[in-house]
Amino acid sequence: MLHVDLPRFKEARIGSADLSEAQPAEYRADLVVELVDDGPVGAIVLEVQRAADEDKRLSWPSYAAVLRARLKREVCLLVVTPEESVAQWAARPIALGGGNWFTPRVAGPSAIPQVTDEAAAAHDPELAVLSAMAHGGREDPNRAAAIASAALRASVALDPDRSRLYCDLILASLSEAARRELQAMDPAKYEFQSEFARRYIALGKEEGRAEGRAEGKAEGRAELVKRQLALRFGALPPEAAARVSAASIEELDAIGARLLTAATLEEALGRG
Repeated sequence: MLHVDLPRFKEARIGSADLSEAQPAEYRADLVVELVDDGPVGAIVLEVQRAADEDKRLSWPSYAAVLRARLKREVCLLVVTPEESVAQWAARPIALGGGNWFTPRVAGPSAIPQVTDEAAAAHDPELAVLSAMAHGGREDPNRAAAIASAALRASVALDPDRSRLYCDLILASLSEAARRELQAMDPAKYEFQSEFARRYIALGKEEGRAEGRAEGKAEGRAELVKRQLALRFGALPPEAAARVSAASIEELDAIGARLLTAATLEEALGRG
């Protein structure tokens, strides 16, 4: 009657109609962008995928369904990947059973331009961030670093919440070689305008040294580094704060140099 093909089975049993879980699995997307007019009109679930992972294909429909139930609006899932082979894998429709399918939207490297022009990045920061996410793992680290630099400069001109989020996405997308290349760029050439940008992106090495000299000790530099780390990674655990407070000027400078490209607090502290 319904013309639906079922898998082969030996018997049909009545199962529990309670679809909730005693210990619900935690589903956490990389980013959710809610589209708002006077109220919510839709949303995009964004997932960054570096390699094929069949477990992800099991959870992606849940991401979209849960968010759709919460917002009561249309939701699409967008997969961003730096690998064309992963893009082809992610774009395959996901069979839900009963003739129902879920098809993710996919943006691979060939579908996203390489934004290195700072004016273009400032005009469309979201596209610049997508460009960094799609091309941050390029074999050419110089090119990847240039894309990331343009996206970072566009991002820090935004409100603090978006700035922090976009910067995290950009830096997390870089290969190790691109991180080193970005770190090697001369921060003195940057002309960030906002106070947030100066605190969050600029390494603040000279400022910290001047503050430390004014106080005659390393405390000034340590406090600055702790503020920068807190902006980048959130409130510092007591152990991390104590480590920074006890560090020498040279160690603090090393932490400051790693701060821009570190993916985790541990990495910034030199323990990643």
